Amino acid sequence: MRLKNISLNYGMRVFKALSEEPRVRIIHLLIQNKELSISDLEHILDFTQTKTSRHLIYLKNAGLVGSRRVDQWTFYYILEEAIEIINQIFKFIQKDISLIKDQEVYEILHSNRELAINKIQNNPYRK
Repeated sequence: MRLKNISLNYGMRVFKALSEEPRVRIIHLLIQNKELSISDLEHILDFTQTKTSRHLIYLKNAGLVGSRRVDQWTFYYILEEAIEIINQIFKFIQKDISLIKDQEVYEILHSNRELAINKIQNNPYRK
Protein backbone atom coordinates (compact mmCIF):
# COMPACT_ATOMS: atom_id res chain seq x y z
CA MET A 1 0.00 0.00 0.00
CA ARG A 2 1.49 3.31 -1.08
CA LEU A 3 0.91 6.40 1.03
CA LYS A 4 -0.28 9.46 -0.87
CA ASN A 5 -0.08 11.65 2.21
CA ILE A 6 0.29 11.10 5.90
CA SER A 7 -1.44 12.37 8.99
CA LEU A 8 0.31 14.67 11.40
CA ASN A 9 0.18 11.90 14.01
CA TYR A 10 1.93 9.38 11.73
CA GLY A 11 4.49 11.98 10.66
CA MET A 12 5.30 12.74 14.29
CA ARG A 13 5.76 9.01 15.03
CA VAL A 14 8.14 8.69 12.06
CA PHE A 15 10.26 11.67 13.09
CA LYS A 16 10.35 10.61 16.74
CA ALA A 17 11.36 7.09 15.70
CA LEU A 18 14.22 8.53 13.65
CA SER A 19 15.33 10.96 16.35
CA GLU A 20 17.96 8.57 17.73
CA GLU A 21 21.05 7.43 15.85
CA PRO A 22 20.72 3.68 16.64
CA ARG A 23 17.24 3.59 15.09
CA VAL A 24 18.41 5.48 12.01
CA ARG A 25 21.25 2.99 11.59
CA ILE A 26 18.85 0.04 11.96
CA ILE A 27 16.42 1.50 9.40
CA HIS A 28 19.27 2.18 6.99
CA LEU A 29 20.46 -1.43 7.18
CA LEU A 30 16.92 -2.69 6.64
CA ILE A 31 16.50 -0.44 3.60
CA GLN A 32 19.76 -1.66 2.10
CA ASN A 33 19.32 -5.35 2.87
CA LYS A 34 15.53 -5.86 2.92
CA GLU A 35 15.45 -8.10 5.98
CA LEU A 36 17.81 -8.86 8.88
CA SER A 37 17.69 -10.91 12.04
CA ILE A 38 18.25 -9.35 15.44
CA SER A 39 21.59 -11.18 15.73
CA ASP A 40 22.70 -9.73 12.37
CA LEU A 41 21.87 -6.25 13.61
CA GLU A 42 23.68 -6.85 16.91
CA HIS A 43 26.87 -7.95 15.14
CA ILE A 44 26.84 -5.21 12.53
CA LEU A 45 26.09 -2.38 14.93
CA ASP A 46 28.00 -3.83 17.89
CA PHE A 47 24.94 -3.39 20.13
CA THR A 48 23.76 -5.61 22.96
CA GLN A 49 20.69 -7.76 22.41
CA THR A 50 18.78 -5.58 24.87
CA LYS A 51 19.64 -2.33 23.10
CA THR A 52 18.84 -3.78 19.68
CA SER A 53 15.50 -5.20 20.87
CA ARG A 54 14.50 -1.93 22.54
CA HIS A 55 15.09 0.06 19.36
CA LEU A 56 13.34 -2.52 17.16
CA ILE A 57 10.29 -2.46 19.43
CA TYR A 58 10.22 1.34 19.19
CA LEU A 59 10.39 1.14 15.39
CA LYS A 60 7.62 -1.49 15.32
CA ASN A 61 5.38 0.62 17.57
CA ALA A 62 5.99 3.63 15.31
CA GLY A 63 4.64 1.63 12.37
CA LEU A 64 7.91 1.53 10.43
CA VAL A 65 9.14 -2.04 10.95
CA GLY A 66 7.49 -5.44 10.79
CA SER A 67 8.78 -8.87 11.74
CA ARG A 68 8.36 -12.52 10.89
CA ARG A 69 9.45 -15.62 12.75
CA VAL A 70 11.23 -18.59 11.22
CA ASP A 71 11.88 -21.27 13.83
CA GLN A 72 13.80 -19.50 16.63
CA TRP A 73 14.79 -16.53 14.43
CA THR A 74 12.94 -13.24 14.09
CA PHE A 75 13.57 -11.25 10.92
CA TYR A 76 12.82 -7.53 10.67
CA TYR A 77 11.91 -5.51 7.59
CA ILE A 78 10.54 -2.08 6.64
CA LEU A 79 6.75 -2.10 6.34
CA GLU A 80 5.57 -1.54 2.78
CA GLU A 81 3.50 1.50 3.73
CA ALA A 82 6.57 3.16 5.28
CA ILE A 83 9.07 2.49 2.49
CA GLU A 84 8.35 5.60 0.44
CA ILE A 85 8.62 8.09 3.29
CA ILE A 86 11.72 6.35 4.66
CA ASN A 87 13.37 6.39 1.21
CA GLN A 88 12.63 10.11 0.87
CA ILE A 89 14.19 10.89 4.25
CA PHE A 90 17.24 8.72 3.61
CA LYS A 91 18.03 10.41 0.29
CA PHE A 92 19.47 13.25 2.35
CA ILE A 93 21.69 11.19 4.67
CA GLN A 94 22.72 8.23 2.50
CA LYS A 95 26.35 9.38 2.31
CA ASP A 96 26.85 9.57 6.06
CA ILE A 97 30.09 7.82 6.97
CA SER A 98 28.64 5.77 9.85
CA LEU A 99 25.83 4.45 7.61
CA ILE A 100 28.35 3.53 4.93
CA LYS A 101 30.54 1.73 7.48
CA ASP A 102 27.54 -0.23 8.81
CA GLN A 103 26.80 -1.47 5.29
CA GLU A 104 30.45 -2.42 4.79
CA VAL A 105 30.37 -4.50 7.98
CA TYR A 106 27.17 -6.18 6.77
CA GLU A 107 28.81 -7.04 3.45
CA ILE A 108 31.84 -8.56 5.18
CA LEU A 109 29.64 -10.65 7.51
CA HIS A 110 27.44 -11.72 4.61
CA SER A 111 30.47 -12.68 2.53
CA ASN A 112 31.91 -14.71 5.42
CA ARG A 113 28.57 -16.47 5.88
CA GLU A 114 28.41 -17.32 2.17
CA LEU A 115 31.97 -18.69 2.27
CA ALA A 116 31.16 -20.84 5.31
CA ILE A 117 28.01 -22.23 3.69
CA ASN A 118 29.91 -23.03 0.50
CA LYS A 119 32.71 -24.71 2.46
CA ILE A 120 30.23 -26.87 4.38
CA GLN A 121 28.33 -27.86 1.23
CA ASN A 122 31.48 -28.78 -0.65
CA ASN A 123 33.15 -30.68 2.19
CA PRO A 124 34.07 -34.15 0.85
CA TYR A 125 33.84 -35.62 4.38
CA ARG A 126 30.28 -34.41 4.88
CA LYS A 127 27.80 -37.24 5.26
